[in-house]
Amino acid sequence: MRDIADSIESMEQLAAVWRVMVLDRDPDADVRDLPGIAVRWADCRFPFWNCVTLTEDGMDAGLVKQRLDEASEIMRSKKHPGFLWVFEDLLDDEARAALGAAAEQAGLAHAFPGTGMAGDLLPIPEPAHPDLTFVRVTAEEHLRAFADVNSLAYGFPLEDGRDGLAWSTLWRNRVYACLGVRNGAPVTCAATVEAEGRLFVMLVATDPKWQRRGYGEAVTRKALYEGARATGATLHATAAGASVYPRIGFEPNSPMHFYALKD
Repeated sequence: MRDIADSIESMEQLAAVWRVMVLDRDPDADVRDLPGIAVRWADCRFPFWNCVTLTEDGMDAGLVKQRLDEASEIMRSKKHPGFLWVFEDLLDDEARAALGAAAEQAGLAHAFPGTGMAGDLLPIPEPAHPDLTFVRVTAEEHLRAFADVNSLAYGFPLEDGRDGLAWSTLWRNRVYACLGVRNGAPVTCAATVEAEGRLFVMLVATDPKWQRRGYGEAVTRKALYEGARATGATLHATAAGASVYPRIGFEPNSPMHFYALKD
């Protein structure tokens, strides 16, 4: 019997945190909890604030096909593109084997993979990196830089990232977002936010010109350190995988798949 408690927790934290983020972007955003599907859709230009997620455990192939068709229909009703997030461990073996074909039939294309992660990590020492200084995101120019680093890392136009982040007061107060700055230029970033007594890590990104130098790991440690110091949270979990997380101490749970609508 699979122990999927961490996978379920990652999915539930995603739904909880993304609800807050999406409503911060637009108080009238679509944040419905439908049978088997959580809709978290701001319908803005920043694609990560437009998502739907499958939420049932033990889905068989027939149910997955139904949910993919429903998710695709929701996505097609929106103005701006976004992603369907699927936690593989919530599917039974037959459904996992048929996932790719079922997604294609629903008009969805695989965008990129991820891995759900969770871990008991605290306490951690205050991090440092010889190339970087760390800046807590508290001002508009910091948040614009955070948005720009994400856009560069994930291949979005700069204005798309800024449309999702650059004006937010939530991100300058309740989110523990940090920039890693090299020679005066922001090159990496990460954020944590408290969700039901846990710190949720999100939007870890490094400018492609400065990857593979340990910058993402260092700034993620800094965001965890600042979030834990401010909130007292003792357990950390994340739903979107990144290569830096295992080095920090996160343990993988469910493989994830991100789907976009076919062109």
